[in-house]
Amino acid sequence: MAAPPLSAAAAAAAAGRSLSPLFSTATWKKLPLHLGFPSQTLRRRGAAAPTVVTVGVTAASAAAEGFDLAPPPIDHDLLEAMVDLGAEVSEDGVVETFGNDEEAIAAAADGGVVAVDLTHFGRIRVSGDDRIRFLHNQSTANFEHLHEGQGCDTVFVTPTARTIDIAHAWVMKNAITLVVSPVTCGSITEMLRKYIFFADKVEIDDITKQTCFFVLLGPKSKQVMENLNLGNIVGKPYGTHQHYNVSGMPITVGVGSIISEDGFSLLLSPAVAGSVWKRLLSLGVIPMGVSAWERHRILQGRPAPGKELTSEFNVLEAGLWNAVSVDKGCYKGQETISRLITYDGVKQRLWGIHLSAPVEQGSPITVDGKKVGKLTSYAQGRKESDHFGLGYIKRQAAAAGSEVNIGDVKGTVVDVPFLARQSPLTRVSSPKQN
Repeated sequence: MAAPPLSAAAAAAAAGRSLSPLFSTATWKKLPLHLGFPSQTLRRRGAAAPTVVTVGVTAASAAAEGFDLAPPPIDHDLLEAMVDLGAEVSEDGVVETFGNDEEAIAAAADGGVVAVDLTHFGRIRVSGDDRIRFLHNQSTANFEHLHEGQGCDTVFVTPTARTIDIAHAWVMKNAITLVVSPVTCGSITEMLRKYIFFADKVEIDDITKQTCFFVLLGPKSKQVMENLNLGNIVGKPYGTHQHYNVSGMPITVGVGSIISEDGFSLLLSPAVAGSVWKRLLSLGVIPMGVSAWERHRILQGRPAPGKELTSEFNVLEAGLWNAVSVDKGCYKGQETISRLITYDGVKQRLWGIHLSAPVEQGSPITVDGKKVGKLTSYAQGRKESDHFGLGYIKRQAAAAGSEVNIGDVKGTVVDVPFLARQSPLTRVSSPKQN
């Protein structure tokens, strides 16, 4: 099979020509998507009816010009750009570090901005006429309250509400895109297919290899959006997303960085991923590898599969109230969740723990010599002398400010940004509907 044509960025690079600036008003435009991504009609605030702006290559024109409408293979421009920056890349193509972990973590927290390539995270496309009802029944969020262009976090759980993974969902016109952890993408895809019944109009597709995924973190991420002529999405609710194109290729930009309600996420075609990455760095964005991302995850308190999200712990113990609808009807795990809420049955909670020294993940947490919990994650803090962990502690044994021990190491229990202790308003975008 003949290789698909090079992207505009790759072709220019191969010819030795300089690229025109990406994200200018001429190259970064809002449109209904046609090249391998779901189409979306965009509604502008205050408009009486949806306003559609179509630019770039449509499906019809692409076919006439001989374009390959399937998502292109991953462009080596991205990996080459990262290696040029000193990236250490694992055998499966994941950037472990750029050799700047301390700088990147500091920038994400203190007045800077970082970009993280999370292309190894899973992306699942749920399509078909029954997709809203289907995901509404299969996870914890209330999808029936969502509209096109909105998004939310939702949790996949077992029938007894034990945790599997957190998914970030974008509701598009013809599909819902889910971003999940690398280790759960395959099992969640198969689990969802298992629950499609004969009459259900639902299709499940793993689009991980057909797309790339970046996130921007840090206080200056909004300024980067402004510099990219994407200021119209700044200030919108968490999960809000809009579609654009760069050099005729689709990009979806969303509010939130998976790890936080702050920052932004970019789902994009591999054909332009390298050029987009270079453009971000040209604006002063600092690259962050997954080693620093994992440390930042722990400091933020976002639970991870195989650590905080396992068959040992339920969704409320994990502090994921923001992703749970407490008033929707029957869904997987709902009966257990309802009982836990009704009878105040949460017996342990996930906390952050400031530590006096390094500890081993999985170590028991004790108070007065008695085991009261388990440490699930450990990371060096923002300074070399700082140490931090996440762990489950029995509800009656500790609260914020309590002193605990992990072996001979002393710890102080603290709240972390990502988690919620009780049922608040659901974390979901809710732009004004017209």
